[in-house]
Order: sequence, then structure tokens, then C-alpha cells
Amino acid sequence: MGFIPIQSLYTSDNMNNCICNFEVEVFEKVTEPLIHPMSRLWLVNEGVGKILINSKEYIITKGSLVSVLPWQITEIVEVKKPLQFYVVQYHFERINELVKTFFNPDNVQLSFSQVLRKAPVITFGEEKYKEIQNMFHQIGNEIRYVNEDEKETGEEIFSNVYIINKLIEILVSFVRSNRRVPRETSIDASEILQFMYAHLNEKITISMLSQKFYMSESAIRSYIKNTTGLSFFDLLNEMRVGKMINYLLYTNLTVGELAEILGFTDDSHMCKVFKARMGIKTKEFRNTYQVIGDRCHIVDRREFYEIVEYIYRNHTEDLQLQAVSEQFKMSPKELNRVLSYQVEMSFNEFLNFIRVNHAAQLLLDSDKSVLTIALEVGYKTEKTLSRNFLQIKGRTAGEFRRKVKLEK
Repeated sequence: MGFIPIQSLYTSDNMNNCICNFEVEVFEKVTEPLIHPMSRLWLVNEGVGKILINSKEYIITKGSLVSVLPWQITEIVEVKKPLQFYVVQYHFERINELVKTFFNPDNVQLSFSQVLRKAPVITFGEEKYKEIQNMFHQIGNEIRYVNEDEKETGEEIFSNVYIINKLIEILVSFVRSNRRVPRETSIDASEILQFMYAHLNEKITISMLSQKFYMSESAIRSYIKNTTGLSFFDLLNEMRVGKMINYLLYTNLTVGELAEILGFTDDSHMCKVFKARMGIKTKEFRNTYQVIGDRCHIVDRREFYEIVEYIYRNHTEDLQLQAVSEQFKMSPKELNRVLSYQVEMSFNEFLNFIRVNHAAQLLLDSDKSVLTIALEVGYKTEKTLSRNFLQIKGRTAGEFRRKVKLEK
């Protein structure tokens, strides 16, 4: 069996600038496995069949709502009666960010992905099915309206708000129906891709995956290669392309800086992957779409990305959470929440992450003392640098320098 193809990142020309798109699909026979880098919701209107989602089998029939999260693998393995789906493809990261930011006044811990992963297929009764079907119709009609050339100025903003609310309403209905489904406790290899996607900002290694999934490192490598046709590191970069898009649109961070923030190991390779997946160079993409603008700016708030850029640009200064929060006219709690969505770190964690990476580069490229480097990257003492270096790199700054020199 060959590797599983990865679906195009955008199945519609409008997806670069819209929160979601709507399509109708018909399946009269089984399909080949397919990896989905973007989320989608399928509502089954006709037919009976079976679908595999990450190697787990589910029966689907009229009234079934199927949730596919980023980097899950699907395959229709049985079609008893021809299947007709409504399909809404959407940016999971954007919707998740919006719900946590604007629809969560009590700031409780929310995790759509955990609930949707637990039971990705729900079959509704006739009354609830009709209600969900009507929401899909409303999204489809509104998307067609957004794409029309003739509309009053400003109308598309309200259309996008309408679409976003309907999409969230569908997801909330899914989650509510999901609460009584028993939680999956087993872990298998089919979850590897989704685990990687959920932890992109961390230092993901083959060793980490081996311990998590109780598989040998060679078995992990073979599974990834046989499943996607990509090496472990190529797959990581492929996944990070999606997260890179918003930073290209809403910040002026260089490609090298983005590689560090988003966890890429090789910025030149990242650019090659980006061009291969998007058909355009990073510079051209940024110049084109920053001029066009994003029609869904209700979700993609430029100031969120400006916070990340500001911390990166000024990490050598005496940055304090309270002062930065006041500069961006938000509370420290809100700023930490924004950063947790953008880089999956708190203010202090992200600041230390940037400073330690800067210090590591200086340790490699210069003979400056650890104290001098500590002061240069923004710390007041050598001890503070060593403590944070140990926490992030697994060894003190001095040990790091000695080890590298010894290896050389």
C-alpha cells in the first residue's frame, strides 16, 4: 500500500480569505484514505455506509454529523446506499481562537478538539437533524452571497459574522450531543499525526512520539513515511505551513524569525515546503494578501499578532507583563490568553523561550562570557539565564557551550 495523499490545503479559491466554504459531495462507492490538513464537518442527508476516521470505524446514515479535525485520516470503507453529504470546510484554529476569546466570558478551560476527537460521529434524530441541516443551508446561502460581486459596502462583514455564528452553533450542538459518549482511553498509531499537529510549538521528537505511543522510533518513522510519503521533519514543516500563513499576513516578522517562533528547524526548507504547498513564495504571498486584506478580520485580529512581534523585537529590553498589557490596552490575564492561542505559551514562557534561543546562538557564535550574554539578551543575572536555559534546553548555558565545543 502506498502513502496516503494529503488533501489540498484550500479546496476553494475563496478559502484564503474566508472562514469556511460549503460544498455538496456524493459517494457511490468506497474511497481511498485521505489526510485532511483542514477541518471539516459532513452532514449526511442520504445513504448508508461506514467511514474510518484514524482507523476507527463508524456507521453513517441520514442525520449523521461527522467532524474531521486537522490531520486526521478518513476513508469511506462501505457504501450500502449512495451517500450525499453537505460539507463545510473551515479553519479550526480561527474558530477555536474566536470561541475562547469572545464566547468565553468566564475564561474556563475549553477544548473543542478533545471533545470532537472523542467521538467524531453523532447521528441525530429527525427533528435535530432538520435543525442542523437548516444551519448548513444558511451557511451555504450566506457564502454564496459573500462571493457575489454586487453588494453594498460593508455588507460582507455582517455576512462573515453570520457565518461564524452559525458554524459555532453547529459545533456547540455537536459537543452537547457528545457529552454522553464514553471517552476513548486507548492510544494507537492513527493518532500520531493529530498529536503532532496539536504540539507544533513544542520540540517534537521521534523519541517523544515513541514514548507516547509505545512504539519503537523506527516504527514511528516507518508509519509516518508509509502514511504520508513524507519524512518526520518534512511532515512537521508541512503542518507548520498552515500556522505560518496568518503570521505572514499580519506581522512583518522575517521568515527566519517565524521559523524560530513556530518551531521550524530549517527556514530555507520551510520556504520550499510553503511554495510547494501554496504555489507561491512566502514574499509574494505576503505582498499579495497583505494588500488584498482578509475578509474575516473579525477573527484574525492583527493586534494579536502584533503582540507576538512586539515581544520578539524587544526581548532584549526589560519587558514586564503589566507594562506590555497596558501598551496593548488589555489586562495581563487577557494578554496571556492571547499568547496561549498564538504561541501556546504564557508571556513569561514566550519571553524566556526567545531569550534562551538568542543566548544559545550567541554561545555558539561568540566567545562572550555567559554573564555578558545574559545581559545582552535581557536578563539581569547569569543565574537567571542558566536557570531558564536549563529548563528549556535541558542543561545550563555553560554546559551547553562545553558540550557543543566537545562535539566539534
